[in-house]
Amino acid sequence: MNRIKYYWLYLFLLVFSCRNGDEPVTLVQVGEKILYEHQLHELLPPNLTKADSSLWAEDYITKWVRKQLFVQQAEANLTESQKDVREELEEYRQSLVSFRYKNEMVNQKMDTIVTHDQIMNYYNEHKDQFFLNQDILKAIYIKMPMEVAEPDVLRSLCNDPGKVSELDEYCISYAKRYDKFDDNWVVAKLVFENIPEEIKDPESFLRRNKFIETKDRDYYYLVCIRDFRFIGQPAPIDYVESQVKNLILNARKSEFLKKLEEDVYQDGIEKKRVKIFYK
Repeated sequence: MNRIKYYWLYLFLLVFSCRNGDEPVTLVQVGEKILYEHQLHELLPPNLTKADSSLWAEDYITKWVRKQLFVQQAEANLTESQKDVREELEEYRQSLVSFRYKNEMVNQKMDTIVTHDQIMNYYNEHKDQFFLNQDILKAIYIKMPMEVAEPDVLRSLCNDPGKVSELDEYCISYAKRYDKFDDNWVVAKLVFENIPEEIKDPESFLRRNKFIETKDRDYYYLVCIRDFRFIGQPAPIDYVESQVKNLILNARKSEFLKKLEEDVYQDGIEKKRVKIFYK
C-alpha cells in the first residue's frame, strides 16, 4: 500500500487540476470494483487547501481499498446461504419505512403546543423528579478595568432596581465584561470560574453575602447575587421548564404512536385486508 499511495496522491492532484472532458477517470480498482475521480470529488469536503485535499483523498482511497479487499475476502470465504442477506435487508427496509411514516404522522398531526398551565401541572405532579444536581444562581457579573472601576457606585447601582439603565450605560461604556443573568438561572460554578477568588463553600458564602467582590492586578470583579438554589434542592420551574416541556411531548408522542398503530390495525381488520388461515 505504501508503494502506491504516492501514485494515488499524484493521480489525485493531476485529475483535480486538469480534467479530460466527460470521460470518467479511474483512480483505483479492486477486483471488479472501481473508484472514479468524480465520485471522490463529490465527497471532497469544501474549503480545503490543496495540501489538505490531497491528504483527505489519500486517506479516503486507503480506507476504500481496505474495505473492498475485506468485503471481497468475505465474499470468497462465506457460503451462499451465509451471504444471503435478503431477509435482513427486507426487515431493515420495513423498519425504516415504518419509522419514516411514524415521523411524518407526528410532524403532520401530533399536537406540539404545550401551554404554561400544562407545564405547571406536570411539574407539580412530578416534583420528586426535579432536584438540582448542581448549584445555580441568578446574578449580574461585572469585570471592570481597575483604572475606571468605582466599587461604591457599582454596588449602589446593582442594589437599586430603578437604576438598571444607569448600570447598563456605565458597564457597556467601561466594563471588559458585563453579563446580566438576573432573570435566568445559570450554573454557579461557571460564574465562580470567572473570578480570581476561590469560593470554597458556595452555600455558606451565598447565604451570607449579596455580593462577590474581588480584584486582581488589572480588574475589579463584582457579582451581584439575585437568587440561588443548591444541589439537592427542588429545581425551580423556570430552570427545568424546557425539560418538562420535552417530557410532556415525549409522553404525548408515545401515546400518539400507540394510537396510530392501533388505528391502522383496526382499519385493516374492518376493511378485510387481513386473511387468517390458521383457525
